[in-house]
Order: sequence, then structure tokens, then C-alpha cells
Amino acid sequence: MLVEFNSLPETSRVWIYQASRSFTVEELEEVKQGLDAFIEQWTAHGSDLNAGYEIKYKRFIVLGLNQSVTSASGCSIDASVHFIQQMEKRYSIDLLDKMNVSYKQGEFIAYKTLKDFKKMAKNKAVSKNTIVFNNLVTNKLEYLNHWEVPAEESWHGRFM
Repeated sequence: MLVEFNSLPETSRVWIYQASRSFTVEELEEVKQGLDAFIEQWTAHGSDLNAGYEIKYKRFIVLGLNQSVTSASGCSIDASVHFIQQMEKRYSIDLLDKMNVSYKQGEFIAYKTLKDFKKMAKNKAVSKNTIVFNNLVTNKLEYLNHWEVPAEESWHGRFM
């Protein structure tokens, strides 16, 4: 069952998919329609999942699931990954590669391989104060408070 992301409790599980580029306005509309349709039919062992999403900065898909209603199963998680893989193919975009880093350069969101980010840290092109996106957060409370943080407050800090 599709619900507003904002109405999900802070304990809700989240998955963050970072895009290798920004979605166009047209793509965003299609992505939203696709997410609406997917979540409406998303189930775990035949039970509807109480889920919602938001898209941040035209490049992050944040999928949230209220597990106090129905928990995700292996099959339901597989279904969501399959849906994301279909989006990758449709839009020729990477969404599942966790070995890339997104960070802010002013109002711009930069996207680099982890290898390049490490080099940038070594060369002082990014610092402990650079705002990074910690896509390893696991619930909505962490997402709201620890997703968009200075590098020193994230796993990225080990490279500074």
C-alpha cells in the first residue's frame, strides 16, 4: 500500500538508491509513476507492504517501509531490487553501485567513484567538512538526521 513518505514512522526501514546522474524532469515523472505502481502491488507473503518514497535532488530514490505493519521478506526485497534494475536499464543509469560517492559542491551534487573520492581527499579537493550522502543509513530516523552530513560524521571520514 502506497503511503506518503512523511507519514512513515521514524523506525521505518529505508533503502537509498543513488543515481549516477540527475533524472530529467520527464524521467522524474515516469519514475514517480513507476514507483507508485510498484509500491501499490508490493507484498510480502501475500500481505500488502505499507511503503512510500521520496526523490531527493533529482537523483536519490529513498524507499521507506513501515515494518511494524508488515516486514519485508527476502522475496519482497528481491522484487524491489528487480524493479530498480529495470529502472537502470530503462534510463541507462546506475542506481545499485554502492562503490560510488555523492557529495555537495555548493548546490551541485557531484558523483565520483570511491577510488576518485579517495584521491580527492588525499589531494585536499574534499575535506572533513564536505557534505556527503551516507547511503548506508537503515531507518527513517537515521536518514533524516545522518544521511546528509559532513564527511567526518560518516564512513567517508576514514579517507580524510
